Amino acid sequence: MKALTLKKYHKSAPVIEFSDVPKPTIKPNEMLIQVYAAGLNPIDNMIPTGTFKPILHFKLPATLGSDLAGIVTEVGSQVTRFKPGDAIFASIFDLGIGSLAEFAVVPESAAALKPANLDFVQAASIPMVGLTAWQALKERANLKAGQKVFIPAGSGGIGTFAIQLAKHLGATVATTTSTHNVELVRSLGADTIVDYKKQAFEAELNNYDAVLGTTRGDTIEKSINILKPGSKIISLVGPLDAAFARARKLNGILAFVFGLMSLKINRLSKKKGVDYSFLFVRPDSSQLSEISKLLEAETIKPVIDKVFPFEHAKQALAYLAEGHAKGKVVVKIHD
Repeated sequence: MKALTLKKYHKSAPVIEFSDVPKPTIKPNEMLIQVYAAGLNPIDNMIPTGTFKPILHFKLPATLGSDLAGIVTEVGSQVTRFKPGDAIFASIFDLGIGSLAEFAVVPESAAALKPANLDFVQAASIPMVGLTAWQALKERANLKAGQKVFIPAGSGGIGTFAIQLAKHLGATVATTTSTHNVELVRSLGADTIVDYKKQAFEAELNNYDAVLGTTRGDTIEKSINILKPGSKIISLVGPLDAAFARARKLNGILAFVFGLMSLKINRLSKKKGVDYSFLFVRPDSSQLSEISKLLEAETIKPVIDKVFPFEHAKQALAYLAEGHAKGKVVVKIHD
C-alpha cells in the first residue's frame, strides 16, 4: 500500500517520501481501517524535525499523520464495539503509527463511529483538535458557564473548534485574529475579538478564568496579566514541564530539563496565583463519542480551509506550515 513516510529526521529538511509499505497487521484489540481522509495538525510538521524525538518513539521509516476517518475492514478478536463496514473516525497520535496511508491500524480504544451527518473529509478534520479542546477546557480548566476563557488564534484549526466548545459550555470567549478573519471567529461564537495587528490583547482583556495556549512566542507569559488569581493556563505549545515528564514516566534527566524549561512561566504564574500546565493530547474513544454527539446536533461544526488529494500530501503539510489556514487542512485519500 502507499503511505507518506518519514525517512530521516532533520530540523529544516527532513526526508519525507511516498513509499510502498506492507499492509499492516492487527493485534486482538485493534482494527484495520481503509483510510478515506486524514486531517493534518501542526505536530505532523513538528515530528519530522525531531523536536519530539525524546518523547515520541517512531521506528523509521514511519508513516506520518495522526487523524483519520475511514471504513473498518478487519477487527481483532477482542474488539466488541465495531464491525467490518463501520465508518469511524479516530486520532492515533502518540501511538507510534500514522494515518497518511491507504490503510491504518486503530486501537478500539481510540475510535468512535463517524458522525452520521459528516462526510469523511469533515470527520477527519476533528479528532485531535476536538480531543485537545475537550481535555483542555473540560478536564484541565473545568470550564463552567459564566466563566471567561481566552483562546488565541481563533481562526486556526484548534481555535475554530475550541471557541465552539467553550460557547457550548456556557463560557464567554475572547480570541485574537487578523482583520480578515474577524467575521469567521464571530460566527463561531467569539464574544470579544482582538485584532492582533491593531491591538495588544493584554491591554484589552482582564479578569479571565482560563487561557488556552495555542501560539508560540511570548503570548503565554503575557496572558498571565489578564488572569485572575486561581485561574489556569493550559498550554499546547510549551514550555514542557516536569509534571508532563512524570506523567509519561520519562527519565529524571528529561524531567529536570523540562523543569528548567518551565521555570520562568511557573515563577510568573505562581506570583499571580495562576496554575500553569502543558497538555499533550491523548486518544480517547469515549470523549470522541461525546464530541460526535455535538457534531451530529450541529452544536459544533467543522471548519475546513483546504482539501488536498493524497498525491499532494507533502504540499498539504507545507501549506499547513505556512500558518495561514482558516480551520483545518485535510488530505483526501480514498473516494
